[in-house]
Amino acid sequence: MEKKQMACCLEHVELALDIAVDEYETAPVMEKTTETLSCEFCQNQAAYVVGN
Repeated sequence: MEKKQMACCLEHVELALDIAVDEYETAPVMEKTTETLSCEFCQNQAAYVVGN
């Protein structure tokens, strides 16, 4: 299975978690990030990386 990660801001973390559960049918991993990443949903500063 392909490993997919989504960077997301605090506002969109729930959406990212829902997408990860729907796509992979398993509990996603959510890690706080200190890297300079943009949210995949709104382009604000990302706070978390969500993935499988």
